[in-house]
Amino acid sequence: MAQARVRLPPAGPTPATAHFSSSNPRPAHLTFSSKRAPASRYAAAAAANEPPAPIVVVGSANADIYVEVDRLPLAGETVAARAGRSLPGGKGANQAACGGRLALGPTYLVARVGDDANGRLLEGALADAGGVRTDRVARAPDAPSGHAVVMLMPDGQNSIIIVGGANMQGWAAGIGAEDLELIQKAGVLLLQREIPDWVNTQAAQAAKSAGVPVIMDAGGMDAPVPQDLLSLVDIFSPNETELARLTGMPTETFEQISQAAGECHKMGVKEVLVKLGSQGSALFVEGEKPVRQPIIPATEVIDTTGAGDTFTSAFAVALVEGKSKEECMRFAAAAASLCVRVKGAIPSMPDRKSVMKLLESAQVE
Repeated sequence: MAQARVRLPPAGPTPATAHFSSSNPRPAHLTFSSKRAPASRYAAAAAANEPPAPIVVVGSANADIYVEVDRLPLAGETVAARAGRSLPGGKGANQAACGGRLALGPTYLVARVGDDANGRLLEGALADAGGVRTDRVARAPDAPSGHAVVMLMPDGQNSIIIVGGANMQGWAAGIGAEDLELIQKAGVLLLQREIPDWVNTQAAQAAKSAGVPVIMDAGGMDAPVPQDLLSLVDIFSPNETELARLTGMPTETFEQISQAAGECHKMGVKEVLVKLGSQGSALFVEGEKPVRQPIIPATEVIDTTGAGDTFTSAFAVALVEGKSKEECMRFAAAAASLCVRVKGAIPSMPDRKSVMKLLESAQVE
C-alpha cells in the first residue's frame, strides 16, 4: 500500500516538521449542530433486516497516466518506460468504485471533473464499475479534470504525482444543498485530502449534524490537517508514512505508531485506523487496546495503487452493515489482498463475492 505522493502545484508552504493546523483557510458555507451516531445504529438496522443506508464519498476523480519503469529516475536523468496507458483513478473515485462493488446498498460519489476527454473517461469508468451513483459528479467548465502520473515499479510499488485540476478548482460554489441532504441520510461519509479542506469540512459538518460517522483517509494533500476539520472526523485513516508526516513523530516500530496515534487522539480523533502495508493494519481506539489485523497474503502483487483506498472503503462497507471493528478490518484486508493482484486502481476493485470467497478460504487455512 505504500505510495510516495507529490502534488502539483503545491498547496502552500510545507513546514519542516508537519503537524495539525489550528485553522481552516476558508470557512464552510453552512454551519450545522453536531450529533454523534449511536454505537448500536448499524447493529440495530441489521437486526431489523433494514437495507443499509447509502455510502457517500465526497472526493477526487483523476485520470491516472501509468508508466511502467524499472526504477525511478534520478535528478536530471531520463529513463525509458516499458509501457504506458491512461486509467481512471483518484482516491474519491477509487473508494466509490470499491463501495459500489462491495456494498449491499447504494454508493454515491460527489465529485468534480472537467468538461473534457478525461472527464468523460472518468464518468464512463464509474458507470462501468457497477453500483456507483454518478449523478452527483458535476463538470467544472473552467478547470481540466484532475490527473496523476503513476510510476509503477516491477514489485508493484509506485510513486505518484498529482495535478489537482477540477478536484481543487471546481468547488467555487461549495457542496450543493441536495448533496448536503444526501450526506445527512448516509450510513457513512468517506473523505480524503485530494479536494480542498474547506469542502471536506462542509461535508463533515453536514454529516455530524445528522449523526452520520465520518471516515477520513489521510492520503492526498501534503499539508497540515485543519483542526476544525479533524475535530469532525470519527475515524482517521493514514498509512504509517502519512501518520509520521502529520504528527511529526517516528513510525518505524509499532510502539512508535501507537504513540503517534495517541497524538491524533489528543487532537480530538477517537479512532485511528493505520494502514501498515505488508504489516497489515491496526485500529487505535482511545482508551482501548489496539486491534491488529495481519494481511491476507496475495498470490502475486501486481500493483499497489488503490490498495489503501480499497481497504478504507471496504472497512466502511462492513461498518454500515453493523459488523464489529475486528470483522470490518478482516473484510478490508481481504478486499485489499484482491486489489493488489490487478493493474490499475478502479479496474482492480474486487466484487463482494470474491471477497467473501477469500475470507472463507483464509479461515480454512
